[in-house]
Amino acid sequence: MAEAPWLKFYPPDLQQSLECPKMPIAELLRSSAKKHPDNTALIFLDSRISYKQLDSMVDAFAASLHELGVKKGSGVGIFLPNFPHFVISYFAALRLGAIVIPCNPLYKEKELEYQLNDAGAEVLIASNDKIGENELFASVAKIRDRISVKHTVTCSLTDFLSPIKRALAPLKKIRKIAYPNTSNFMNMLNGGKPPSVDIDPVKDIALLQYTGGTTGASKGAMLSHYNLVTNAVMVSKWLPMREANEINLAVLPFFHIYGLTVALNAPILSGTTIIIHPRFDVKHVLETLEKEKVTVFCGVPPMYVACINYPEVSKYKLNTLRGCISGAAALPTFIRKKFNGLTSANLVEGYGLTEASPVTHCNPLHKDAIIKDGSIGIPFPNTYAKIVDVENSKKELSVGEIGELCIKGPQVMMGYWNRPDETAMVLKDGWLLTGDIAKMDDDGYFYIVDRKKDMINVSGFKVWPREVEDVLCQHQAVKEVAVIGVPDEYRGESVKAYVVLKDGFEGKVSEDEIIKFCREKIASFKVPKVVEFRNELPKSIIGKVLRRHLREETSK
Repeated sequence: MAEAPWLKFYPPDLQQSLECPKMPIAELLRSSAKKHPDNTALIFLDSRISYKQLDSMVDAFAASLHELGVKKGSGVGIFLPNFPHFVISYFAALRLGAIVIPCNPLYKEKELEYQLNDAGAEVLIASNDKIGENELFASVAKIRDRISVKHTVTCSLTDFLSPIKRALAPLKKIRKIAYPNTSNFMNMLNGGKPPSVDIDPVKDIALLQYTGGTTGASKGAMLSHYNLVTNAVMVSKWLPMREANEINLAVLPFFHIYGLTVALNAPILSGTTIIIHPRFDVKHVLETLEKEKVTVFCGVPPMYVACINYPEVSKYKLNTLRGCISGAAALPTFIRKKFNGLTSANLVEGYGLTEASPVTHCNPLHKDAIIKDGSIGIPFPNTYAKIVDVENSKKELSVGEIGELCIKGPQVMMGYWNRPDETAMVLKDGWLLTGDIAKMDDDGYFYIVDRKKDMINVSGFKVWPREVEDVLCQHQAVKEVAVIGVPDEYRGESVKAYVVLKDGFEGKVSEDEIIKFCREKIASFKVPKVVEFRNELPKSIIGKVLRRHLREETSK
């Protein structure tokens, strides 16, 4: 680390080597509740919860989970948007030494069933709301007899609303549905004290965060308590989040590791306020930034694009914003500059991946910092990075040479759940092979050049072509298909499908029909935005479809 070129660009008051406590992740909340009991921890619509109240709720819910049989090593799935229930469930499970399994609430039955069974989840917390025509519990109801889950707990968006707003919920087309054989979340907040559990922060798994595999199969990254604590410390020191008076806007989903770390773990560590938004709505976000005097707002490029393009953005006072990190996809320079021009913020690009809890790099945020457009920045404290030859990971490349980005640091995962072969492919001699192609300049700033695999990045969510292709091939009219990612100004990338129809179906199947078919089977972010019908697909001499040729056509 002493020879790392990037160290001279660190904030003057930031140590090159941070002291990261070896403690269970749930102790971050306990510690902040003791230091700042009356500080507002969560703001959700018209509800405000102090750190003291949140800590008590977590204890009570943990005690109730224990009564359901949750103990150290048990799997607890959380199938929720950004609700206060997510925060309570997360820390309660961790307080018992259980393993949290965050599940994307956009998942359909097949995706949810696979993840819960692979992780061996015993308890699932899910919403029983019907919002408009969207019944959030529907996917769970259809697979209950096929999953490992023994107990299901349901909750509602309306649980933490004032009585008046709760009464008005039906007018907003929000209503709760009673499901049999489920426990009520709010009733479980009447629990007593949970048992004391001996947790080894370094060796015990806190989180199974699912990510796409090298073959497209989803697998759980095992993140320890120490992995999560160290990354929370790094983020809190890098962002303006060292004081308890900061206000954080949490629009990034907590079920995604990026949102979990920068919008939940790090703010809780600092004792700051978290404003929870269940989904991104640009008008609501701009109103919140102004009304609550938000100081920290981390997001993905499409969020900042929506903000700068909102017709009435100039009427909002956004002068309290100080720190914004954009991650999960490349941040175009014009977006960064325009957003900073409309606010008092310093929006910079960072980088991370699920297997590293996730943040490893970021452009500096301090006054007079050197920010390089197109760069993911420099490695975090306690983190080392290098570029190696794509074919030989033991061969380190020189400045400016393009190869695979490798990471070493205390935030790097323990491995993949029940997948030793996959683990051995990416963890070598203490280094994490990221699968991203990158380069480093003379100052130690890193740049992502390409992706090693065919993964498509839609607003920070990973989409694997093979999964979408498998769904498309189930359509009775589809003969062959190839899926690629194409540039999308709003999402970074979007999914495009090239379809060859079976004989007799030409001209009888529309693009809309194909898209609708997919929408019924996979999460919305995986659904093709464009379908192009072809007479044939480019193939190699052995008959393999060449996605690369399709990408090259698109880039012309």
